[in-house]
Amino acid sequence: MSELKMRLPYIIVIDDDAQVLGAIQRDIRNQYRNEYKIAATESPVEALELIKELKLRNEVVALFVSDQRMPEMEGVTFLEKANEIYPLSRKVLLTAYSDIDAAIKAINNVRLDYYLLKPWHPPEEKLFPVINDLLDEWQALYKPDHEATRIIGFQWSPKSHHLKEFLSGNLVPYLWMDIESDADAEKYLISANASKSDLPLVVLKDGSFLTDPSLTELAERVGLQQKASKEMYDVLIIGAGPSGLAASLYGSCEGLKTVLIERSNPGGQASSSARIENYLGFPTGLSGGELSRRAITQTLRFGTEILTPQEVKNITVKDGYKITSLMDGSQIHSKTIVIATGVAYRKLEIPGIEKFSGAGVYYGAASVEANACRDEIIYIVGGGNSACQAALYMSKFAKEVNILIRRDSLSQVAANYLVENINDTPNVHVIANTEVIACSGNAILENITLKNANTGEEKTVPAKAMFIYIGTKPGTSWLNDFIVKDKKGFIVTGSDLMKEKSFNSFWKLKREPFISETSVPGIFASGDVRLGAMTGISSAVGEGAMAIRFVRKYLQEM
Repeated sequence: MSELKMRLPYIIVIDDDAQVLGAIQRDIRNQYRNEYKIAATESPVEALELIKELKLRNEVVALFVSDQRMPEMEGVTFLEKANEIYPLSRKVLLTAYSDIDAAIKAINNVRLDYYLLKPWHPPEEKLFPVINDLLDEWQALYKPDHEATRIIGFQWSPKSHHLKEFLSGNLVPYLWMDIESDADAEKYLISANASKSDLPLVVLKDGSFLTDPSLTELAERVGLQQKASKEMYDVLIIGAGPSGLAASLYGSCEGLKTVLIERSNPGGQASSSARIENYLGFPTGLSGGELSRRAITQTLRFGTEILTPQEVKNITVKDGYKITSLMDGSQIHSKTIVIATGVAYRKLEIPGIEKFSGAGVYYGAASVEANACRDEIIYIVGGGNSACQAALYMSKFAKEVNILIRRDSLSQVAANYLVENINDTPNVHVIANTEVIACSGNAILENITLKNANTGEEKTVPAKAMFIYIGTKPGTSWLNDFIVKDKKGFIVTGSDLMKEKSFNSFWKLKREPFISETSVPGIFASGDVRLGAMTGISSAVGEGAMAIRFVRKYLQEM
């Protein structure tokens, strides 16, 4: 009837057993035919010809479901070939129990998303929940031309980068259009009666537009909540990284009135991870963005209010109640507060670097700028897990990815599985005992100067982009002296507070502070920002849950 109807994404099913093919085709068609086109065949060779034709017609494929044991071609081999044409499509392997080893191997070889054991009946329990989850993941990344907000700007513009990073972090689909390389970008500029000096230009789905908007303006226009709806909350959470999101989820699902404040992008540092492969329950791994999407969807479903972009100015306490003042002049009243502001990557202190921030120099953000680095030579500074994950992700786009580390070997600073993967990736190179001492260029980054720590040799090399993952510092400077922190800025909690010489001067309750409670009763710290907390995403999630446990204990005392 309409162009939208004609452009439904495809689900393609392949199984050489006609009876099995008919059964799974029936189940999938009955459940998904209103939102997807279903194509099924007994031949993997025919399926490959079909997807080549679909690609030429600019059709999209959301999901492949392929049997493993087929005489023409094994399912893993088919999915490898399909992945070359539709790399973003989700992939499911149908297996018998005896084929599980092949399925597990395929997780690494073809980025298999799931293996499904036969039989899958009843489908309501064993098939549809799996397919629903995979299609939700795919839809979160899929940006159809007719639905997405457009950002038109200069590729290496800091302003453009901040808008892309903000929308990406808040799970708002957008299409990026480089004014210098996209032929259609100029048309939008003309339609908006704008000039290149007005860029970046944001064209919204309804046809309205914004020129060089602030994040607050953009958030309002794309429908993000920025104002609290209640007069009083049981718990206010500051920071929407894994710990803050976990705290909001457990708070809301336990019936607490919960509000979560984030100054920029939900997900924290984790959201910039291109691939997290050691998170329990996800054998195929998942991106930081996908983990954030799942967490945000989950906590919103339980009733959490998420306000973004909003930044806290200060906190005061009156009669035991907490008053949080925001930078926009508004205030939020709550009975308790959980501070989960996490840590930020440390700035690289070298001559000239500030000039290129957002214009070739980035702290994290590899997934946001990956397409801009296609066929380019790029550098990643740092060798921890996040840096290695970024390098592996960028290797799919960049011509050459160079990891700069001060140590002798990557194995000294990164997880073994990442080191092995990097060793197996031909366009990723590790440059040991080396640091960046300068960078240069006109309006954008063009060159960086490297120094070998052993020989003292210096050399200047071309670099289109440099992504920095060096050390971290806690996000607590805004707290001033309101609560007790250590010299590095980490928040002191629980029994560590009792070691402070001034403990008796600020702690007046008869009980001892709870494990995650700060020097101000009813204010808690959670995640990387808390002194003594274990690092890592799994630990951060546990910290968030623990904080809510003690929030409830505190509320029972009131």
